[in-house]
Amino acid sequence: MTETATTARRTAPGGSGLPLTEAYDTALLDLDGVVYAGPHAIEHAVASLASARTGGMRLAYVTNNASRPPRVVAAHLTGLGVPAEPADVINSAQAAARVVSEKVPAGSKVLVVGGPGLEEALAERGLVAVRTLAEEPLAVVQGFDPSVGWQHLAEASFAIQSGLPWVASNLDLTVPQARGIAPGNGTLVAAVRAATGVEPEVAGKPLPPMHRETVLRTGARRPLVVGDRLDTDIEGAFNGGVDSLLVFTGVTTAAQLLEAPVEHRPTYLSADLRGLLAPHPEVAGQSGGGFGCGGWVAAVQDGELRFAATGEDRWDGLRALCAAAWTALDADGGPADGRKALAELGLLRAVRQMPGP
Repeated sequence: MTETATTARRTAPGGSGLPLTEAYDTALLDLDGVVYAGPHAIEHAVASLASARTGGMRLAYVTNNASRPPRVVAAHLTGLGVPAEPADVINSAQAAARVVSEKVPAGSKVLVVGGPGLEEALAERGLVAVRTLAEEPLAVVQGFDPSVGWQHLAEASFAIQSGLPWVASNLDLTVPQARGIAPGNGTLVAAVRAATGVEPEVAGKPLPPMHRETVLRTGARRPLVVGDRLDTDIEGAFNGGVDSLLVFTGVTTAAQLLEAPVEHRPTYLSADLRGLLAPHPEVAGQSGGGFGCGGWVAAVQDGELRFAATGEDRWDGLRALCAAAWTALDADGGPADGRKALAELGLLRAVRQMPGP
């Protein structure tokens, strides 16, 4: 997807001497927890995206939320002060509909468990959305929608038990809302899985169908994935071989980041979307195996993650902590069961010591 990706194996956050708006041509932005939470824009999102667009960066919105059609999402964004066209929005419903279209003949009926986003994505592929097994569908597709209830899940279960192929738009267990974190599509999929004993084919991030859909619809040459989730946004970037920016306006915590396996390690870190507009300092190795950034130093000594809070920028502190923690987790001869050891021997204390996210 890009000739400049460096995500193969990351042991420290990356650095960029240029603002990310200059280093990359397209931002592939997650929505929930990055641009908005429920009906409200996240702080600094509108102004940051306006500056990125003015600076020449293309903005594309790539979301696992299949509940709303792209035109509705684009209208929501525009109403928040982020001008967007339907073509700027790529969702997991579109990826799921493409997967289904490759399994059944054109014009086939498909049982939908979800909202208008799935129905319109199926129509785009020449398929007909239905709501009951009695209408003789040839496949089942499931995506998040707040209206999904027991009857919908039961109908899907009956159809899947009859042998129909089952495609899930995504497996996000949670979805950020204005009032907090709510159950996502993965929670509802789990109910159908428990009832049927069948595993769905999944289209959304971090899996290849969503990556393919994004490539086909954006044509980005130097893309940067921007997200708040390690197991969807960041892992999806890793699987696609592209760089990523993690923002802390959604579900990920600093402790989760420090414990992240290789596929969940972002290239860049930022409090919010202002990180698109700034350079990102390199993390430097120190004598004695420690790592420093902006005056902050972190190292694993005697199996414990030690941290010197000497700088002013907390994000430099988090970068240094990540380098020390990730290196310890990956090291041969490092702490036995490194993730557990770091958590027990100082990781959480180090995070609390830092005035960070």
